[in-house]
Amino acid sequence: MNLCRDAEASGSLSSDCTQCVWTLKSLATTRSLGQHVAGHLPAGSILLLQGPLGAGKTSLVQGLALACGITEAITSPTFALAQHYPDGNPPLVHLDLYRLDAPGSADELFLQEEEEARAMGALMAVEWPERLSLALPEAWRLELCHVGEGRRAQLTPPRKTST
Repeated sequence: MNLCRDAEASGSLSSDCTQCVWTLKSLATTRSLGQHVAGHLPAGSILLLQGPLGAGKTSLVQGLALACGITEAITSPTFALAQHYPDGNPPLVHLDLYRLDAPGSADELFLQEEEEARAMGALMAVEWPERLSLALPEAWRLELCHVGEGRRAQLTPPRKTST
């Protein structure tokens, strides 16, 4: 399924379908985008969420969780670093790498959590992926930024790798 083409048909995208772009007027619309994205990502996907503090990364994860049928409160795992929601369909693993400044620490945590997420068949959402030094060509990337009173979200599909 082509997430960009589906969203374009709804009239919510720019004309460039290699990268999906949405204008988000509130945190509620950010959560709605999370629900939409979760409904279209392939099973076991990794979603890297980039953006400054307050851009809506955790709100987007709240929408992902709603789409997965997760009813417990979703908060940023800044201090816990990772939260697992095994009862979702699919399960959800939520990482926040913000506090990991030491070289290699973010990579180590990511690789441990990725292994567990794959074993669970979970969707993996990663906040602050710029802390990673790993190349993740298989990951979806969603960048959030402030634009006026709202936000802009841009989704980039995984890079194709030659085999």
